[in-house]
Amino acid sequence: MQRSDIIHAAAQIFRHKGFHATSMQEIADAVKLQKSSLYHHVPSKQDILRAILDHALDLLISDMQAVIESDLPPEEKLRRAVHVYVDRLTEDADLATVLLMEHRSLEPKLKKGHIKRRDRYETLWRQLIEEGMQQNAFRKMNPKVAGFALLGVQNWMLTWFRSDGGMRAVDLADQFVDMFLNGFLTPEEKADA
Repeated sequence: MQRSDIIHAAAQIFRHKGFHATSMQEIADAVKLQKSSLYHHVPSKQDILRAILDHALDLLISDMQAVIESDLPPEEKLRRAVHVYVDRLTEDADLATVLLMEHRSLEPKLKKGHIKRRDRYETLWRQLIEEGMQQNAFRKMNPKVAGFALLGVQNWMLTWFRSDGGMRAVDLADQFVDMFLNGFLTPEEKADA
């Protein structure tokens, strides 16, 4: 039994039942361990939650750093960043849901480290926006607000997107990017404005 197996199983259960409604016995049962044996791998349910959140953010940070470091123009970096994030949200919905919905369940002493990691990820989005503004690809705006808007639109898809629905995640990512890059106005309306 590896710790990663426990983390994966716990993420599935937390997603469906919630952190507080999940018992250590349920996690132990999911990985076919005795509850006492589970404690040899993880000291507490809080530790499991922290590990899930850390793992999710580490993946996202790595993805975003690769986009930022690429030689793509800013608008293509934005498109790539949204695609990568939407892929993560839809391909590993257990991890994503726990990251976005259960972080509030962390005890205060563990929450500080999580917030630092989360802020690091959000800073990468702002960096991408600022780069676009510096290169005159994006209009001047508050990069913090723009970053929150971009992430907020993508994050909430967890509540309504269904992979078996009528839309593919890749098409959804393109629509998000097009809305942010072009807004809602037609080219004619933009020219008149």
